[in-house]
Amino acid sequence: MTSIAFYHTIDEEEPFAQQWAHDHNVHVECFPFELHEDTLHTIQGFDGISYKQRSAPSDNPDFYRRLAEYGIRQIAIRSAGYDTIDLHAAHQNNIRITNVPSYSPSAVAELTLTHIMRLIRHIPQFDDQGSRHDFSVRGLISREISELTIGIIGVGRIGSTVARIFHALGARVLGNDITENHELDSILTWVSKDDLLAQADVVTMHTYLDSTTRHLIDAHRLAQMKPSAYFVNASRGPVVDTPALIEALQHHRIAGAAIDVLEGEATLFGNTFDADKPLANEAYNTLYAMPNVIITPHIAFFTDIAIKNMTCQSLDDALAIINGGTSPHEIKERN
Repeated sequence: MTSIAFYHTIDEEEPFAQQWAHDHNVHVECFPFELHEDTLHTIQGFDGISYKQRSAPSDNPDFYRRLAEYGIRQIAIRSAGYDTIDLHAAHQNNIRITNVPSYSPSAVAELTLTHIMRLIRHIPQFDDQGSRHDFSVRGLISREISELTIGIIGVGRIGSTVARIFHALGARVLGNDITENHELDSILTWVSKDDLLAQADVVTMHTYLDSTTRHLIDAHRLAQMKPSAYFVNASRGPVVDTPALIEALQHHRIAGAAIDVLEGEATLFGNTFDADKPLANEAYNTLYAMPNVIITPHIAFFTDIAIKNMTCQSLDDALAIINGGTSPHEIKERN
């Protein structure tokens, strides 16, 4: 029987994985841990891999040669992002990589809406005051969405869903992408990054992560934003230069931020820590202490529909390649 190793399983994924296994007559073994050097031996006897983790399995390209020696010819990533994979090393060892590019754009777009609503209605500040039994409202008047300009950097499946939501709510929507989808012309205006950052009341990020987008938002870009503007990141942590974001917030160069992803999150999000001890991630500690910052632990994807789609699509792709077929979700190495 064909067997697939399903790494870094969370409780919500396992029922979908086991139902898929039953329907396809395939053995799926759900492991709670990630695939790394110290767990590589667990792949022995399996035909394929479904994989979801926030850190690279290894910094050594030889890791992929060793995977190939175990007979592995594919890795099906259960996410849209694939920055944890060394594509060059994988392809050199004839290991094919797939992702799930569209597990649920609505899931991420809805959290983006939630974050933006909380920011513009000053909910973090009201929560902070309420914790001290201070129920005054002075200085915290809000603007309505119909008054706002929403700037979206990265207008793919998720970004376009965000655009549709805010257009429907009456906002002016600006978009910036390396490829302009003119089917969206009726709901947004395409502008340069410079113009978007200068005009937007909210800037929200929905780009992939690669060498061209790493620290795309840096001190220079943050300085282009209005002091009254808010920043939202539900894409990938390293798209933003975190120290630059912290400095912009501390010096009131922007009004606030909401982040679902953070540089260095692999050792933080998804884990539980002693509430009485400080966290090792100083950037998180600094951001968390700010009353105008919202942090969620990389949960934009975490809905029932998205989890089912991520699980089943990754297993479909794994089985297709194991059986000698192809997948429309295969990731090719960029030149």
